[in-house]
Amino acid sequence: MRVRPDTGASGDEPPATEPRTGWFGLWDGFFAVSYLLTAVLLFFSGGPTAAQAAAIGALTLIVPWYAGLGRGLMTGQAYGRKNLIFAAGLVALFCLTTWFGLISSFSLYAVAPMLIMTLPMRQAVGWLAVANLFPVLVTWIRSEELGIPPWSALPLSLLSYALSILLGVWIKRVTRQSRERAELIEELRRTQERVARLSHEAGISAERERLAREIHDTLAQGLTSIISLVQAAESNVRDAPDQASGHLSRAGQVARESLAEAREFVAALTPPTLRGGSLVQAVRRQADGLVADTGLDVRTSVRGEEEPLPMPVNVVLLRSMQEAVANVRRHAAGARAVDVVMTFEQDAVRLLVRDDGEGFTPEGDHDGYGLRGMRARVAEINGTVSVGSRPGGGTAVEVRVPVTSAGTAGEKRVPVTAAAGTAGEERARG
Repeated sequence: MRVRPDTGASGDEPPATEPRTGWFGLWDGFFAVSYLLTAVLLFFSGGPTAAQAAAIGALTLIVPWYAGLGRGLMTGQAYGRKNLIFAAGLVALFCLTTWFGLISSFSLYAVAPMLIMTLPMRQAVGWLAVANLFPVLVTWIRSEELGIPPWSALPLSLLSYALSILLGVWIKRVTRQSRERAELIEELRRTQERVARLSHEAGISAERERLAREIHDTLAQGLTSIISLVQAAESNVRDAPDQASGHLSRAGQVARESLAEAREFVAALTPPTLRGGSLVQAVRRQADGLVADTGLDVRTSVRGEEEPLPMPVNVVLLRSMQEAVANVRRHAAGARAVDVVMTFEQDAVRLLVRDDGEGFTPEGDHDGYGLRGMRARVAEINGTVSVGSRPGGGTAVEVRVPVTSAGTAGEKRVPVTAAAGTAGEERARG
């Protein structure tokens, strides 16, 4: 018994598609024409006799036998007991109608394909031999009655048998190719569905990652600054009310900036700190905010000539600066000074943020979400992040982003005087 081949699909996936059977209408037409021609030949083969009626009756019984049982088996993919029953009944009816009317052997043109399409080839060959040689047997038994030589039908039967086998091989091959093509089409459909589902999930994951990074770089850092400023104001509210008022004023400013950042990243627009100014100016504003929040000595400097950068590069470097500044606030205990250095090279831009805090051992697992998010964001534009630190020796975070000449072609370079000094000195010059 042949069963449908296993496609390796899981239980939740639909079974392989059945081969298309639209062509089967043509076969139905061929079967109907074969039946009608054989019936007409029987009817006009001689005067009305009981043998003639029996032949036409046996021939007609093939029609419901085919329609009720054979048609479904011919379009299926499994061989079983029903196939053998159908083949036996079909050959029996063919032999019966041929016994009563030798001209009925014309119906072999329809019987042979039905045997081939409902049985494995080896079994079909045996049943085809019975069907093709039965007219020879009838001729041999009834040669005197029919008035023909006993073996006159043998050459034609052997030729018909050979052609039936060739037809069977061709039909089996076409059917197998049709099923294989249907299985490939079904596998392709399932693969396309899996790819679409994975792409959808990847898109959702990427969007979640983007939102997580934006929230971390804007809202989370802003809230951290606000909490630090409010705590500082609480500790100074009695002894230094002016300082407390300054801290609260700064907290309100940070809250407004964070709200603006939140609105902008939801709309996927340019960060407000980059609107209407250069990247260097945005970096200096971040340094000024660190001075206002912590009182650290923050020195900013620019090396090389500042040049217009693509907006994705500006955003990545600004977010990296924000993350580095946030890490100084949270982790650089005992720090007194921070250096921020921007370097414009011919084919890259570097941002270095270095503090003189307590540092840490780089071999340990110190990458929190912020550093992981920074690395992922920088990697999206083929940049690199390096973190250097040692206990008691401070921490340095450097971001390097390649810049292609195409991204700045035709743009006029903006000269920037390399300067070093405290953030307060930068504000004085501004």
